[in-house]
Amino acid sequence: MNLLEIKHLSKTYPNGTTALNDVSLTINNGMFGLLGANGAGKSSLMRTIATLQSPSSGTIFFNGEDIHDNPDIVRKVLGYLPQEFGVYPKSSAIELLHHIGVMKGLLDKEKRSRQIENLLHQTNLWEHRKKYVDTYSGGMRQRFGIAQALLGDPQIIIVDEPTAGLDPEERHRFLNLLSRIGENIIVILSTHIVADIYNLCSNMAVLDRGQLVVHGSPAALVETLEGKIWRKTISADDLLQYRKDHEVISTRLTAGKTQIHVKTDSSPGTDFDPVTPTLEDYYFSIVSNSEPQTVGL
Repeated sequence: MNLLEIKHLSKTYPNGTTALNDVSLTINNGMFGLLGANGAGKSSLMRTIATLQSPSSGTIFFNGEDIHDNPDIVRKVLGYLPQEFGVYPKSSAIELLHHIGVMKGLLDKEKRSRQIENLLHQTNLWEHRKKYVDTYSGGMRQRFGIAQALLGDPQIIIVDEPTAGLDPEERHRFLNLLSRIGENIIVILSTHIVADIYNLCSNMAVLDRGQLVVHGSPAALVETLEGKIWRKTISADDLLQYRKDHEVISTRLTAGKTQIHVKTDSSPGTDFDPVTPTLEDYYFSIVSNSEPQTVGL
């Protein structure tokens, strides 16, 4: 069992931007979701865990060892798929995987070849192994990104916004692959897509403006809203008044009308319908915003 411990982590950049503020988390084997809007601090946390940057304060331990005192502790067992994954032009998938494998210390060519062949089959890229990676579709590139991240049998996989820009079929295939990978190692899935977290992750955390807002089981967190979410379709002209009178957590356009979700312990009126809460409702109910969120993250 692997254990990643993040203790009182903060990061302030030279321009004065505080990306992380006193974040503490404990992450075990399995899929762990990191949820937050763009700019919430997710990428900064991922880069710090991957030892691509140092924290301003705080520590991260992997299996009891401080990774910033000894970065190789985590680098030797890390697979990382950043939000923007660049590739060398005019290199085939199999050539590039061999190159990355050598950089990861996989020097035995026969063993490296077997592992690369297995990964190309696992990611459904075997038939495309001789094509230049810079000609791949977005989904194929993401699957190639996972293949390179899995080289060397890592114990931690970090994927940052992995489904952004993928069509529904590619997204479904990619998430199924992540789910299989996450059975025996730590997989940290950083995203702003709420459904990805709920469907895949046994544990999660929400970051908002660099701060840890909450962490726990997605199902358990959603359960705290049972009986507290109500829905009504209104005229857009009335939205401001409803915001004044109720805790409107989200709005959605439906057939030209505005549908609102309101959080309250009891019915806000006879014309409101009770709603079975979702993780999206939970997320919108806790993030700090000057205006309620519009559904569509």
